[in-house]
Amino acid sequence: MEKLNILIVDDHKLFREGLKFLLSNLEEVGEVWEASDGEVFLNMIKSSNPDLVLMDIEMPKVNGIEATTRALEINPGLKIMALSMYGDEEYFQKMVDAGICGFLLKNSEFSEVKKAILTVAQGNNYFTEEILYRLVDRFKTKTVQVDAPVVLSDRELEVLQLICKGLSNQEIADKLFISKRTVDHHRASLLTKTETSNAASLVIYAIKHKMIEV
Repeated sequence: MEKLNILIVDDHKLFREGLKFLLSNLEEVGEVWEASDGEVFLNMIKSSNPDLVLMDIEMPKVNGIEATTRALEINPGLKIMALSMYGDEEYFQKMVDAGICGFLLKNSEFSEVKKAILTVAQGNNYFTEEILYRLVDRFKTKTVQVDAPVVLSDRELEVLQLICKGLSNQEIADKLFISKRTVDHHRASLLTKTETSNAASLVIYAIKHKMIEV
């Protein structure tokens, strides 16, 4: 695996520098760049090509939602993970719609940060479990109008549960003792049935419709 080049987008200098120091000491990581807000970030990606972006949500000038949307218009293949704090739940759906690959809490242990960046770099989504719990609580305590959930097979529900836990298709295949191709088929079917565009949207759909246990 080639070394990952990572771009941290956050308006708190101390946080950026601390995370950059930790990431720079990982053998899997190459260059680590910093951007103080979404506007700086958008200018940087015109000349740099990060493998992964760690994106703060609330920032001056251009926030994380707009920066993510505009960046993916420029480079649809760019992997962006949201850096979240307590109280950011209202932005989760907007960040998912913008095209992020997952959420990571800013107060996470660094071991989880490492796990998250390696998971996303391999093309998977990553949601820290605490965020899943918070999303479940949000939809339990707030009245949210949703359509009736689609009907899924028992196997599709199993696959959905494991997707929500952040497992890759190969890991799901190994756990369920089925082929990766079969998991690929189930994932594609889930996206079609729920009319979602990616795994992040699928996770939100499953939580909203109480289709998974967290």
